[in-house]
Amino acid sequence: MEAHCPKYLLYGLLVLGSWLLSCLLHFQYFHLSLYSSFAAPRHHTLVVLPVALDASFLPAPTVETETRRQSASVVASSSPSPSSPSCEGRYVYMLDMPSRFDMLRDCVAGSPLFDDIWSWCAITVNAGLGPKISPGDANSSDGGGTDIIPSTGWYSTDQYSLEVIFHNWMRRYECLTDDPAAATAVYVPYYPALELHQHLCGFNTTVRDGPSEAFLRWLSSQPTWAALGGRDHFMVAAKTTWMFRREPGGGDEGCGNNFLGQPESGNMTVLTYESNIWAPRDIAVPYPSYFHPSSAGEVAAWQARARAAPRPFLFAFAGARRIKGQLAIRDRVFDVCDAAARRGRCGMVDCSHGLEGSITCRSPRKLASLFTSARFCLQPRGDSFMRRSSIDSVMAGCIPVFFHRASTLRAQYRWHEPEPGRSSDDDRQYYVLMNSDDVLEGRVDIEEELSRYTDEEVAVMREEVIKMIPRFLYKDPRVRFQGEMRDAFDITIDEMMARMRRIKNGENLVWKGDDTDEAAEVTANDS
Repeated sequence: MEAHCPKYLLYGLLVLGSWLLSCLLHFQYFHLSLYSSFAAPRHHTLVVLPVALDASFLPAPTVETETRRQSASVVASSSPSPSSPSCEGRYVYMLDMPSRFDMLRDCVAGSPLFDDIWSWCAITVNAGLGPKISPGDANSSDGGGTDIIPSTGWYSTDQYSLEVIFHNWMRRYECLTDDPAAATAVYVPYYPALELHQHLCGFNTTVRDGPSEAFLRWLSSQPTWAALGGRDHFMVAAKTTWMFRREPGGGDEGCGNNFLGQPESGNMTVLTYESNIWAPRDIAVPYPSYFHPSSAGEVAAWQARARAAPRPFLFAFAGARRIKGQLAIRDRVFDVCDAAARRGRCGMVDCSHGLEGSITCRSPRKLASLFTSARFCLQPRGDSFMRRSSIDSVMAGCIPVFFHRASTLRAQYRWHEPEPGRSSDDDRQYYVLMNSDDVLEGRVDIEEELSRYTDEEVAVMREEVIKMIPRFLYKDPRVRFQGEMRDAFDITIDEMMARMRRIKNGENLVWKGDDTDEAAEVTANDS
């Protein structure tokens, strides 16, 4: 018996040790759980957020691969507790959409729609950012001789993809609530631009107006609508306001529908790329450009690259002529740039040649290369006052040149243009405004006018543009952003919540803000 005593003692020690180790591990798990519940977020770690379990509108994300068959990724972060003081006055209730209004219901893995670059499914890749731009050959025909684009953060983003991008950001908004009564605002994740895209032109008005009218009838029948008649509802419509303001009673020719002309949408706040500055409740937000960073470091690095880029051209232009000279100012810009190009003073990407021209002007590498090579970027109006090219020029640190006051960032992007911490009365000089009539009638010469700016003046203006880059870009919605930086989405949601709080307090916001004279001023001074 005594001979076996050491063996039994060893067995006893092993059992006791196992029990102590188990207790220690349980204590450590409990301690870490408490710590993770209360510790502040660590911004220096890149975290891919988990899938939202209640996602019902966008398709579920797949493991990211750089393939064209990847559907839109839905990302979400854990919602704060209902008592979170940081969400006071900022709660948003997101409507659940019936499947018949889901514009992405056919965008499933393996669908041939992903092979069609003109399909709305193609823009859902990478949560709406589009295909990632891989590092290119500096001598390739697509690069314009240089490869200014970094290896990360750049995507072939379709200009009409903001509805998808914004919805992905709203899925991870930190103050979502399941209680409509507790919400300051109601977000409506309907995609009116993608719906209209299917029958934009060449269809009768019944076809173009019918689906959106059916949606508005459904929306206005919801319990959330009853409280304020939709005045606390907001949504994104990723086209210019004019595409949704077809005159009622008109013929079948033309394009667009009357979505924003309906009484229901007139009660909501609708975010468009270009607002009707004379209308009360559609507010402009920036087009998405091609840069969607995941860290403040990426932004600072790109700003430094744009600041240091050699700019051999005095000015640049990317765009297409209009048939039959419908836009005289664009024809004049083409003629001026053609003449200056022979002297090495103007760089141009001509998008006039049908499908080939359209594809050329969808090349982020060509556009970024062009705009980072010029001091000034000409922005004549197109089908409407605002152009995506104006946002692209800001991303490139290229000083925009406008020919109509209603085209300026100050007139359109009232939430994003002002620099935080500076008085709205400050006359920051970061763009040039020429009167289109003066240009067309020969009283102002574009090249001569731009040549008058000294190197020092150009450097100051360019720096103002480069400082605006964060406010006009949309961060990557799939990952937790590293560092502190407010982007276009952050500014939009903060301003929207401030607007909705005022509506909830009973204020009658006749205009977009308090200053009802601004629209009249633009009207009086527009060229």
